[in-house]
Amino acid sequence: MKFLKQFSLIMLVSFLGEILHEVLPLPIPASVYGLILMLLALMTGIIRLEHVRETAVFLIEIMPVMFVPAGVKLMTSWGDLKPIFVPVIVITAVSTVVVMAVTGRTTQWMIRREKSKSAGQKGERQS
Repeated sequence: MKFLKQFSLIMLVSFLGEILHEVLPLPIPASVYGLILMLLALMTGIIRLEHVRETAVFLIEIMPVMFVPAGVKLMTSWGDLKPIFVPVIVITAVSTVVVMAVTGRTTQWMIRREKSKSAGQKGERQS
């Protein structure tokens, strides 16, 4: 029953993302709206991590299975992809490197920020 409640909560947030996608005239996918809403709900405490943790872990574990239909579609679309194969590969490689670099830099920045925060709090306690 716990998984059903957690999954329902995740689906509710995703549904709200779908609604935002239909209402707002921005070229942002509904899934991104859902992710932003979930992030805001978790950060503000509207949804506590314990309310979705187990189901979220399960969904992340089965994520590779979700790519099977897309992979099959790519294999059946080779005729359409063949003329644009090189540009698609270049764009994919460049965007992957950019995403990895930005993610790495952001993570490093957040770790440094957390370390300086904790060091500042230790210094305050010692005074």
